[in-house]
Amino acid sequence: MSAGSVTAGPRADAYARLFHPASIVVVGASDDVRKPGGRVLANILRGGYAGTLWTVHPRAARVQGVTACPGIGDLPAAPDLAIIAVPAAAVAPALEALGRKGTAAAIVLSSGFGETGASGIVAERSLRAIAERAGMTLVGPNCSGILTPTYAGKFAGIIPALAAGSIDVVTSSGATVDYLLEQATPRGLRFDKVANLGNCAQTTVEDVVAMLDANHAIGSAGVLLLYMETLRDPQLLLQHARSLARKGCRIVAIKSGVSAAGERAAACHTGALATRDAAVQALFDKAGILRVASKAELIEVAAASIALRGAGRCRRVCIVTDAGGPGVLLTDVLARHGIEVPVLGSAARERLAGVLPAEASLVNPVDCLPSRDADAIARVLDILVEEERESIDAIVVVMGNSGLTPNAPIYEAIRRAVHRSPIPILAVLSSATTCAADLARYTAAGGIYFTDEVALGEALGRIASRPLPAAEPAPVGGYDRAAVAGALAQAHGVLEPDCASAVLRAAGIPVIAQSEVRAREDLAAACARIGYPLAIKAIGPVHKTEVGGVRVGIRDDAQAAAAWSAMTGGAGVRGVLVQALAHGPELILGAVREPGFGHLLMFGLGGIHTEVLADVRFALAPLGHDEALGLVRGIRGFALLEGYRGGEPVAPEVLAQHLCRLSRLVTDFPRIAAIDLNPMMGTGTDLHVVDARIVADATDP
Repeated sequence: MSAGSVTAGPRADAYARLFHPASIVVVGASDDVRKPGGRVLANILRGGYAGTLWTVHPRAARVQGVTACPGIGDLPAAPDLAIIAVPAAAVAPALEALGRKGTAAAIVLSSGFGETGASGIVAERSLRAIAERAGMTLVGPNCSGILTPTYAGKFAGIIPALAAGSIDVVTSSGATVDYLLEQATPRGLRFDKVANLGNCAQTTVEDVVAMLDANHAIGSAGVLLLYMETLRDPQLLLQHARSLARKGCRIVAIKSGVSAAGERAAACHTGALATRDAAVQALFDKAGILRVASKAELIEVAAASIALRGAGRCRRVCIVTDAGGPGVLLTDVLARHGIEVPVLGSAARERLAGVLPAEASLVNPVDCLPSRDADAIARVLDILVEEERESIDAIVVVMGNSGLTPNAPIYEAIRRAVHRSPIPILAVLSSATTCAADLARYTAAGGIYFTDEVALGEALGRIASRPLPAAEPAPVGGYDRAAVAGALAQAHGVLEPDCASAVLRAAGIPVIAQSEVRAREDLAAACARIGYPLAIKAIGPVHKTEVGGVRVGIRDDAQAAAAWSAMTGGAGVRGVLVQALAHGPELILGAVREPGFGHLLMFGLGGIHTEVLADVRFALAPLGHDEALGLVRGIRGFALLEGYRGGEPVAPEVLAQHLCRLSRLVTDFPRIAAIDLNPMMGTGTDLHVVDARIVADATDP
């Protein structure tokens, strides 16, 4: 599917037909619930589907009590949705018949396609072609199905109770769906729409994100979990994930299967460092997607997001425990993420002293001691809400099972406090074995809990530092598009130094004073124009220092002549570049075109150690000023730019402006394949490109 197919054309209602169909047919239905066709039908019936339901069976009149038709052509009307559970060889004929009938959407549960090898890939492509001809939305093949509050169209794994407005899950992995539901449901998490797309022959994760965005409204899920092994359409994901994030939906995602694009390494430093994974991360950052590495992290961050009830950045936490150790562990992990555990005010401490034993700690964490009971916990939480609601963003309650007082009343006191408190309260209830029945009652009543305070602290830290969707970039000053076009008009391949300088200056990026020399007799005049002392560099080699192609501090004509003689004898040297000397830290600004993503911008510490230190950050073009400033401030060595140990500082705002100009340059001229400005040097606001390498295609890609 393409971006336009989500909201226009024959699949304008794809969302409604997939997630809220008025009629469903199960093709390959069976009375045997050990078969996919039998299991999915049983789940639909058990889930209380209220629409029109048919089955297709060549011999039976009814299947599991549902009217059966001998063939698809015998259906009394075109169903909104078909769920296909027949052998692989029978899927294409079934799709053809459904297309003739006018079916709007189909979910193919059957396996035996792309996952089996070359012949399966061919068969899978034929399914897409059939669906495209019929104007049908196709999910699968080789998927476990879709769950929504409207119907339970999933044949494998757990089928939990669903709740509108909770958590949506979109994944290409059935195992991931089952893990999430199995692990998250017992902890009280509820799910709204769950879509396993299998092999994604037509409909991809990006397509479903676009559908969710186009249909987002009050009451839609506030959290979206994604698992992707392949990004088919990065720009589609960026557009709609960013839109959803701006609407208040928190998106948490795993992207697996990334690899480095090492073939670009010889062209430029930026290409060597800009892996496919860096492009994925840059896209997620721009879209406001919080990226995690494991399914367990998906659950923790989703649970924390729900428990925080859409609250903004959680920067101040009060901890309530019944033992000292968990409070210390949680305090430590929160501190690593820059989340404060502030000392409570005197009024709160005075009131807490009237509730808790004299041995209790009242400063924060509040240690209620193992002798705590439900009444004490309820009163502590009430006091904290009443006295500290302006000073804290959330309360974390960590309770074990001391055996001194029953836990069930404590859990109920916490659940009631969570329900009525204007401050989010998050419960870490660690006694999963001894209090299993109590915890089941807690979640059945609507409670959500965490099992480990450190895992919760990590989730809170990730949420606190999550990326916000990037704003649209504003126009940049000092940028002359027409002049850039003129400088690039006839240029392609590796641009000569004078051409590269002309492009950069037209884009508003300052280049150090320099002169290109192709003949020995022109050398002295060029040096005189620049003025001694100066630098001389070989024109041609990619890594000049490795072939002796850079000499700095040249003070007279004799040294300049010696440099000429030493450099021009080398292979591939086409002349020399005479440059003024530069001072200040060496920085790198770069861009590289990543297929499907656009251009990836890079900023970091430059010079000969760029790839060794790899102290760089990436972002996708086009780049807004805040994004650019985030790149500059985000490198590990940012202290060097602030004048570390007496060094002269560099203006971050000016660097950000140059990054924005570089972003505009590659956005306006996509045939630029790669740019290295390495190094850019200077101090304060006086910054210049010292060495530039620009690689351009002859035409736009």
